[in-house]
Amino acid sequence: MSQERIFKVLLGPHISEKATVVADRDGQFVFRVAPDATKPEIKKAVEQLFEVKVRNVQVVNIKGKTKRTARGMGQRNDLRKAYVRLADGHDIDFADVD
Repeated sequence: MSQERIFKVLLGPHISEKATVVADRDGQFVFRVAPDATKPEIKKAVEQLFEVKVRNVQVVNIKGKTKRTARGMGQRNDLRKAYVRLADGHDIDFADVD
Protein backbone atom coordinates (compact mmCIF):
# COMPACT_ATOMS: atom_id res chain seq x y z
CA MET A 1 0.00 0.00 0.00
CA SER A 2 1.38 3.39 -0.99
CA GLN A 3 2.08 6.11 1.54
CA GLU A 4 -0.49 8.33 -0.20
CA ARG A 5 -3.27 5.74 0.21
CA ILE A 6 -2.38 5.23 3.90
CA PHE A 7 -3.05 8.91 4.60
CA LYS A 8 -6.30 8.80 2.60
CA VAL A 9 -7.54 5.75 4.56
CA LEU A 10 -6.58 6.95 8.07
CA LEU A 11 -7.82 10.48 8.66
CA GLY A 12 -6.60 10.65 12.26
CA PRO A 13 -7.11 9.30 15.76
CA HIS A 14 -10.51 9.74 17.36
CA ILE A 15 -9.87 11.06 20.86
CA SER A 16 -12.80 10.83 23.27
CA GLU A 17 -13.52 9.58 26.77
CA LYS A 18 -14.83 6.27 25.43
CA ALA A 19 -11.80 5.82 23.15
CA THR A 20 -9.46 6.38 26.10
CA VAL A 21 -11.29 3.83 28.26
CA VAL A 22 -11.26 1.24 25.47
CA ALA A 23 -7.54 1.82 24.85
CA ASP A 24 -6.66 1.35 28.53
CA ARG A 25 -8.91 -1.68 29.08
CA ASP A 26 -8.85 -3.66 25.82
CA GLY A 27 -5.83 -2.42 23.90
CA GLN A 28 -8.04 -1.00 21.14
CA PHE A 29 -7.39 2.28 19.35
CA VAL A 30 -10.00 4.35 17.53
CA PHE A 31 -9.32 6.07 14.20
CA ARG A 32 -11.44 8.22 11.93
CA VAL A 33 -11.31 6.59 8.49
CA ALA A 34 -12.39 7.40 4.95
CA PRO A 35 -15.94 6.45 3.93
CA ASP A 36 -14.63 4.07 1.26
CA ALA A 37 -11.98 2.36 3.46
CA THR A 38 -12.22 -1.42 3.89
CA LYS A 39 -11.12 -3.49 6.88
CA PRO A 40 -8.06 -4.99 5.09
CA GLU A 41 -6.97 -1.50 3.98
CA ILE A 42 -7.32 -0.14 7.52
CA LYS A 43 -5.34 -3.07 8.92
CA LYS A 44 -2.49 -2.62 6.42
CA ALA A 45 -2.42 1.15 6.92
CA VAL A 46 -2.13 0.88 10.73
CA GLU A 47 0.51 -1.87 10.51
CA GLN A 48 2.65 0.10 8.05
CA LEU A 49 2.26 3.51 9.66
CA PHE A 50 2.77 2.53 13.31
CA GLU A 51 4.85 -0.67 12.82
CA VAL A 52 2.56 -2.82 14.99
CA LYS A 53 0.67 -6.08 14.52
CA VAL A 54 -3.13 -5.72 14.24
CA ARG A 55 -5.33 -8.55 15.51
CA ASN A 56 -8.71 -7.34 14.19
CA VAL A 57 -10.62 -4.30 12.96
CA GLN A 58 -14.24 -3.30 13.63
CA VAL A 59 -15.86 -0.47 11.67
CA VAL A 60 -18.74 1.76 12.80
CA ASN A 61 -20.76 4.13 10.60
CA ILE A 62 -22.32 7.04 12.48
CA LYS A 63 -24.99 9.15 10.81
CA GLY A 64 -24.77 12.91 11.30
CA LYS A 65 -27.36 14.53 13.54
CA THR A 66 -30.01 16.85 12.21
CA LYS A 67 -29.72 20.16 14.03
CA ARG A 68 -31.84 23.31 13.99
CA THR A 69 -30.03 26.46 12.89
CA ALA A 70 -31.08 30.08 12.38
CA ARG A 71 -31.64 29.37 8.66
CA GLY A 72 -33.63 26.17 9.15
CA MET A 73 -32.59 22.56 9.60
CA GLY A 74 -28.98 21.53 9.09
CA GLN A 75 -27.16 18.21 8.93
CA ARG A 76 -23.84 17.35 10.56
CA ASN A 77 -21.37 15.25 8.60
CA ASP A 78 -21.47 11.45 8.76
CA LEU A 79 -18.54 9.77 10.50
CA ARG A 80 -16.84 6.41 10.03
CA LYS A 81 -14.67 5.06 12.85
CA ALA A 82 -12.46 2.00 13.05
CA TYR A 83 -11.77 0.20 16.33
CA VAL A 84 -8.35 -1.45 15.88
CA ARG A 85 -7.32 -4.16 18.34
CA LEU A 86 -3.56 -4.74 18.51
CA ALA A 87 -1.82 -8.03 19.11
CA ASP A 88 -0.42 -8.72 22.58
CA GLY A 89 2.76 -6.79 23.33
CA HIS A 90 2.11 -4.03 20.78
CA ASP A 91 1.17 -0.45 21.62
CA ILE A 92 0.75 2.88 19.83
CA ASP A 93 2.10 6.06 21.36
CA PHE A 94 0.64 9.01 19.47
CA ALA A 95 3.14 11.43 21.02
CA ASP A 96 6.09 9.44 19.62
CA VAL A 97 4.93 9.14 15.96
CA ASP A 98 6.76 11.19 13.32
